[in-house]
Amino acid sequence: MGPLGGVKILELGGIGPGPFAGLMLSDMGAEVVRIDRAESLGRLAGTEAVTSRGRRAVAVDLKNPDGVACVLKMVERAEALIDPFRPGVTDRLGVGPGACLGRNPRLVYGRVTGWGQDGPLAHAAGHDINYISLAGALAHFARKGGQPTPPLNLIGDGGGGMLLAFGIVCGVLEARRAGQGQVIDAAMVDGAALLMAPIWGAAAGGFWLEEAGVNLLDSGAAYYDTYATRDGKWISLAPIEDRFFAEFLGQVGLDPADFPNRANRAAWPAMHERLTALFLTRTRAEWCALLEGTDACFAPVLPMSEAKEHPHIVARGTIIEQAGVPQPAPAPRFSRTPGAIQGPAPVVGEHTDATLAEWGFGADEVAALHRSGAIAQA
Repeated sequence: MGPLGGVKILELGGIGPGPFAGLMLSDMGAEVVRIDRAESLGRLAGTEAVTSRGRRAVAVDLKNPDGVACVLKMVERAEALIDPFRPGVTDRLGVGPGACLGRNPRLVYGRVTGWGQDGPLAHAAGHDINYISLAGALAHFARKGGQPTPPLNLIGDGGGGMLLAFGIVCGVLEARRAGQGQVIDAAMVDGAALLMAPIWGAAAGGFWLEEAGVNLLDSGAAYYDTYATRDGKWISLAPIEDRFFAEFLGQVGLDPADFPNRANRAAWPAMHERLTALFLTRTRAEWCALLEGTDACFAPVLPMSEAKEHPHIVARGTIIEQAGVPQPAPAPRFSRTPGAIQGPAPVVGEHTDATLAEWGFGADEVAALHRSGAIAQA
């Protein structure tokens, strides 16, 4: 069942951090029911074949009063709800925090947006790159003098989704103790800012400069960077500590006397040139044979297609296959109540009738909802 076995969560269908939070909660054993728009009947629930996994899928028309009544009845049995829409949308639909907490005072109502529920930008449109830009994160994903490079949508969507999942678990624990629910405001801009906490600390201590590409962790340091190999592939190097740097030098046959001031920023450009030339002398496979598994803090830079085949990833089962789709396994790992993928991503409305029956709807009620067009079954 996983550590969240028995927890019932409703997820209003959306994109980005909402489905990612639902994935994390479902993988840990929660029963997550995704409520999608009836007009999308039969389509994959959302655009993500991976992040929609493990759900029960119900199709509801929230513009139909009977559809709203259906969701509110389900709310009575839920411990949490995921709202992925911009501020005010669910209130206008009739399934906002006021209506839902009115039906179930113990409900944890989790709202996830880009800018948050308040502030000057709360109602503005945006995407991951915008949120991490304003949070002070994107500016630091750049080499010296270079253009900032978006780190996929990992920081905004990932940070916001994890923030929401964490918030929901915290909220459920507190509601079980206090007997009263509450509303969670999880913003991607907040999640991105929170992930930057160590860098804020480094800046406060004088160890981080705002200029891009001149710091220890942003490609400024020659011993914390990626390098091309003879066959046009890439490796990563990170022997920050003295003992690990000594291990690296010993493995590759370089004289420690040639690097007397490696912590000095002024020495880094020359070190970069030397290491760039060094790594071009062998293929990635040859560097792996020499350095992988040592304390040189080395790893090949692998695309997804190769990462899933790496012996360490295979041994740990980090990437698994579900319904023919390679994808990350549930994480973190529990010794006694391990998480598990609850099933493949459903199509919209795949479980409408069965789920409503399990959530206390009688056969006559389900039939009436079909007649009014409030629900649909794929």
